[in-house]
Amino acid sequence: MTRPEAAALASRGPASTALTNAFADRTAVVTGAAGFIGSHLCERLLDLGAEVIGVDNLLTGRLDNLSSLRSAGGFDLRADDVTHPFAVTGPVDFVFHLASPASPVDYARHPLATLKVGAFGTLNAVELAQAKGARFLLASTSEVYGDPLEHPQAEQYWGHVNPIGPRSVYDEAKRYAEALTSCFQRSGSANTRIVRIFNTYGPRMRADDGRAVPAFIQQALSGTLITVAGDGSQTRSLCYVADTVEGLLAAAAHDHTGPVNIGNPHEITVLQLAEEIRAMTGSASAVAFVPLPVDDPKRRCPDITNALTHLGWKPTTALRDGLRQTLDWVRQNPVDQTGTAPAAAGGDAR
Repeated sequence: MTRPEAAALASRGPASTALTNAFADRTAVVTGAAGFIGSHLCERLLDLGAEVIGVDNLLTGRLDNLSSLRSAGGFDLRADDVTHPFAVTGPVDFVFHLASPASPVDYARHPLATLKVGAFGTLNAVELAQAKGARFLLASTSEVYGDPLEHPQAEQYWGHVNPIGPRSVYDEAKRYAEALTSCFQRSGSANTRIVRIFNTYGPRMRADDGRAVPAFIQQALSGTLITVAGDGSQTRSLCYVADTVEGLLAAAAHDHTGPVNIGNPHEITVLQLAEEIRAMTGSASAVAFVPLPVDDPKRRCPDITNALTHLGWKPTTALRDGLRQTLDWVRQNPVDQTGTAPAAAGGDAR
């Protein structure tokens, strides 16, 4: 989301007015600030009038994601590793904990770091919120549902997760993070919120992180084979990043403690997504089917009743519109698109 796009969102009616009232002249700490969703969140907070302290060790985040903010007033970036205790001077009103590898490629490459940031990173971030009397928001994931047996997935569903499989380092890190956050909330030690982010896409996704949208776009533009895992019948529900950010902010500003699903309930097969991107790019690339990753979910679709009822939130960006904006960004930023990987369409693209 560019600054003009964020400014346009800020002018959208009562919901945006409520967010301005909640965040203007407040201080927010965002861990994972240089990540995909984290960088968009920082931009939106600044446009709402907040002071933002970004924290990122740049394991998977990129400074380029924050290029428009690093010289902006009200934004401070700290190169801290949140798996170690970290301090922030002055008052803090909100702590958004987004730090974590979030794509299948990244958490396979950094399994121990993924487990540590889910455990120690969450503890350090929530203890910062506790010390400051700040509201804490945990960015959890639809991956806590595993390969679900219930559709769509509602928050009361406990999930179907392989605790020792290759995806478990991410799934179980987030499940533990939710348990820890809930413990602080139940004990009255901290004022916490939990959101479960479903598949998110948009500008700034890395082409080489193994997720479907950036991989398909890059493959289609380069004329190489579009690699679809399995037979492509597995489904995903894709939410544009600007909508996801609005959901995170609505959850942080509201009294509903969650967990609450933040995602788009429009379901599409991975093969349909590949064909849509191929058509939008005018590509002659053929589709090639590759082996399905272990424990790759067959269906993924959020029940957003709680988000609608409690937060007044729902996604507003149609898939074609979001893909067009993503495609425009990729074409304008070819240097950032280095390499591709077979697309599992997993992860929530933090």
